[in-house]
Amino acid sequence: MNVDLALRGTAVLETGVVPDATVLVADAEIVWAGPTALAPGHEAARAERWDGVILPGLVDLHCHGGGGVSFPDCADVDEARRGAREHLLHGTTSLVASLVTASPEELRARTTVLAELVRSGDLAAIHLEGPFISPARKGAQNPAHIAAGDADLVTELCTIAGGALATMTVAPEAEGADAVIDALARGGAVPSLGHTDATAEQMEHGIARALAALRTSGSRSALPTATHLFNGMRPIHHRDPGPALACLDAAARGEMVVELIGDGVHLAPDTVRYVMDIAGTDHVVLVTDAMAAAGMPDGRYTLGALDVTVEGAVATLTEGGAIAGGTAHLLDVVRLCVEQAGIDLAVAVRAASAVPARVLGLSDRIGALAAGRRADVLLATSDLHAGRVLRGGVEVA
Repeated sequence: MNVDLALRGTAVLETGVVPDATVLVADAEIVWAGPTALAPGHEAARAERWDGVILPGLVDLHCHGGGGVSFPDCADVDEARRGAREHLLHGTTSLVASLVTASPEELRARTTVLAELVRSGDLAAIHLEGPFISPARKGAQNPAHIAAGDADLVTELCTIAGGALATMTVAPEAEGADAVIDALARGGAVPSLGHTDATAEQMEHGIARALAALRTSGSRSALPTATHLFNGMRPIHHRDPGPALACLDAAARGEMVVELIGDGVHLAPDTVRYVMDIAGTDHVVLVTDAMAAAGMPDGRYTLGALDVTVEGAVATLTEGGAIAGGTAHLLDVVRLCVEQAGIDLAVAVRAASAVPARVLGLSDRIGALAAGRRADVLLATSDLHAGRVLRGGVEVA
């Protein structure tokens, strides 16, 4: 076996944490990964040892920017690429760039810019967060551009994206939501239900509609997602279960994948643990919802048309005080879930790699240290900070 790179150490593989594993890379792909005792040939004997933890490159389904760059405000491709690079340097080798609620003209323009980065490989896909959402649960979305569902606009944006649009957030109770869900599935995108004031029954209807649409369309994923569960949703009440419990129940049945912003700000650590226990490891995705301040100091930033103030690494709208995205990298989220929520390392890593890769329809290429996958490798320290990052077998510098 011709091997370009051999790595040895504790690794998180598809089977779990393997204390002494070897990962072999050739021609930008992983050609073998498993216990060192079973490694083929003599490659393990001369493998480079890593004293921390060898992880698959992470996959973030929901990110608005970083390194001072906001994807919803990028003027050009080069600026957006800098935002993606901020997360790449910290181990996120596949990034979905998220836009926010904006005018149709703005959405067309930003989708055009980001689609170019998907074609170049700098981004994995695009996520549109709105504009067909609930004004009552808008969070940090611009209320001026919240609109009734427009299936024609969705179809147009799917065409502009050229296959790069992966998900779109829509409130299931919004006017025209069913037509939007159908248009997304036809366009190869996954409906992500969220920013919603729906009743439980309305959310159940939205989930059923999305499941049916995805089954008939041959979309990238068979399951809809829930945009950052609990955040931007009517809260749970014992006489009004609302959308969050409906989503959690669907995930437990295997009919939905729910996003969690496990950054210690958006959700209590125990909430993350409860969701993991109830929904199961194959139906939870960890995301950052990061905005421009990720990797940057406290200060003033923008998210779309809205001003954001970051204090103590917590981003809130300058006017109104609503949480306005995250400031963490995905590896930070994994670390916090392990340290604060008590999530098993392999479970947390899977929720930040293999499960989002499946949502993107890219399980055969990314999301795991396994033969045939692209050689995306995160060499983390023993306390889960980024050490070295390889994407396609090439070290990122």
